[in-house]
Amino acid sequence: MPELPEVETVKRGLEPVLLGRRIKSVTLRRENLRFPFPEGFATRLLNARVEALSRRAKYILIDFDNGLTLIAHLGMTGRFTAFNARGTSNLGQFYFETGAGEQADGLHDHVIFHLDDGSNLIYSDPRRFGMMDIAVTSELHVHKLLKGLGIEPLGNELSTQYLISRFRGKAAPLKAALLDQRIIAGLGNIYVCEALHRSGLKPQRKAGSLVKAKSHDPRLDALVRHIRDILNEAIQAGGSTLQDFASTGGEQGSYQQRFSAYDREGEPCLTPNCIGTIKRIVQSGRSSFYCPVCQK
Repeated sequence: MPELPEVETVKRGLEPVLLGRRIKSVTLRRENLRFPFPEGFATRLLNARVEALSRRAKYILIDFDNGLTLIAHLGMTGRFTAFNARGTSNLGQFYFETGAGEQADGLHDHVIFHLDDGSNLIYSDPRRFGMMDIAVTSELHVHKLLKGLGIEPLGNELSTQYLISRFRGKAAPLKAALLDQRIIAGLGNIYVCEALHRSGLKPQRKAGSLVKAKSHDPRLDALVRHIRDILNEAIQAGGSTLQDFASTGGEQGSYQQRFSAYDREGEPCLTPNCIGTIKRIVQSGRSSFYCPVCQK
């Protein structure tokens, strides 16, 4: 599933395509993705002008001038592709030629947004685990998909003191605590593994063990720094390409070339002077990769 850097990459690729454009019509090629489309989906967006795009956790938010916001989640295999009036996908800053052929002819092209400049934005999703909903912009904070989310890991709210307050007395494994979307919104398996490796923290240890009565483990400070650094590095690299992810223009992310722990089972640890070997374990049905020598 695309994680925060991949979703941010797609959002940034959509901005030059959508900002200021009006939706002339919407074609729905099926009644549902993971869930049914909301009633009146196409008509509610008719002639609406795109005012802003943003990201909340792993959701892309598209604000319109009629007071509505489109909420989109890519699921496992969802992607947006932009085509201009001549049928070439050369819109957006992440483009390269993908050989996609004629526009809107794909078997898994489920939603087509027809824009006022003659462009089409096509949402494709072979596994249909993605979703779309429409909400009143002023009520987004109480929408069922967004209201329980924690802080953004790239925002100023992520701090050592925040983690101390959320980890104190917590018996859950550290990795599980970091993946809890009610604590930090948008963090996913790949980047948590990477941040824990850089911080020298093993994923199995109890989150509460890092917080003492009057002090805290100094690696919490490093963890905050590494979470932010790794996410920013991954965004600059266009995300990580694992299986199906691609950006708006079809490009694949390259951050997987920098993994120090994730998907490196049996390979030497890259921490300087460490003689360990990356190990894989399963936690709550997800693979965790870590070094048993330098991660404690």
